[in-house]
Amino acid sequence: MAKLTGQEITRVKGMGFLLNRGTENFSGRIVPAAGVFTADELTAIAECARRFGSGKVVMTSRLTAELVGIPFDQIEPAREFAAQAGLSFGGTGAKIRPVTACKGTTCIYGNFDTQAMAKEIHDRYYLGWKDVKLPHKFKIAVGGCPNSCMKPSLNDFGVEGHRVPQYDKDKCRGCKVCQIEKHCPVKAAKLVGEKMEIDEKICKTCGVCTGKCPFKAIAENGPVEYQIFVGGTWGKHTRMGTPLSRLVTQEEIFPLLEKTMLWFKENAYQKERLGAAMDRIGADKMEAALFSDDLLARKEEILAAEVKTRP
Repeated sequence: MAKLTGQEITRVKGMGFLLNRGTENFSGRIVPAAGVFTADELTAIAECARRFGSGKVVMTSRLTAELVGIPFDQIEPAREFAAQAGLSFGGTGAKIRPVTACKGTTCIYGNFDTQAMAKEIHDRYYLGWKDVKLPHKFKIAVGGCPNSCMKPSLNDFGVEGHRVPQYDKDKCRGCKVCQIEKHCPVKAAKLVGEKMEIDEKICKTCGVCTGKCPFKAIAENGPVEYQIFVGGTWGKHTRMGTPLSRLVTQEEIFPLLEKTMLWFKENAYQKERLGAAMDRIGADKMEAALFSDDLLARKEEILAAEVKTRP
């Protein structure tokens, strides 16, 4: 076979196939919804890897399954085989990248159904905005608690679930061994005299104390609120995501996500990450835009505009 051209390599990269170093073979990324594959999908992935690649499958940091060693002329057959199983290759380019979620859906520390939220984001934006050209990649992560296993603060948009303690002091019995004090991982809860006190400056609102008091001094099903991080990156240029100035409700998350991506498209230069644009323009100005309705009112205009080039 003739040597591959740069144009051919670039074209298939846009389809989710990346050249393997030192070869003319490729690794193709199969993208799950919310980081979850079914057993049948995993079986199909394994068969696809055997038929069209080297038989190896590597899980990426964004929870995609990367099939290694696919020859160029086997890319189309691999795509067709995957499509028959309801699977698709992708996850590259200046667009919304595969949405990641921790196992908060089943984890004892998870404050909400992380995978359900990530699935909705996947459907609405990874799929729904697949043809929207952004200035650079845009990564979204959903985490169930402040343990931060999925590192939402190192994504362009990160969601982190919190459960603020709903403390009824009148129900506190002043137990000699206070179960809230015993279980609090950051020692924010302490028995002071005959009553338990919570230091709000230390409390991480992690939800670990929920259900621990046998007398229900801490409500068992307190409301879940969410810390949103914007502009996080990891790698050669690390930037911790900027936390929005207040926790938000679940109903606010999707409008905030959409406005973040609209702000990014309107303000960032080509090949400039969201965090860099925020640092250039001002994170405070960006937050003010997120808590207004202007961006959504101009949604169609912003989506239709070309990505800015640097002056």
